[in-house]
Amino acid sequence: MTDIPRFSYDILWGERSIKSVANLTREDGVGFLSLINEVPVNIETQTFPLKDANIALDKLRKGEIQGAAVLVNS
Repeated sequence: MTDIPRFSYDILWGERSIKSVANLTREDGVGFLSLINEVPVNIETQTFPLKDANIALDKLRKGEIQGAAVLVNS
């Protein structure tokens, strides 16, 4: 009997994470949010099931998404 080869836990379970980083301070965020009542802000999103992430990426590459693409785990 041979040993089972070792490999990284994240490869075994396929766990991934996506993180977003913004370069602003808490004060910047508070200042921006205080403008919401004064300036109309229109937010546009298009949701995709997590299984369709590649479709969402393809649409982003082609410029076919207005606003933000959001992956949802359903």
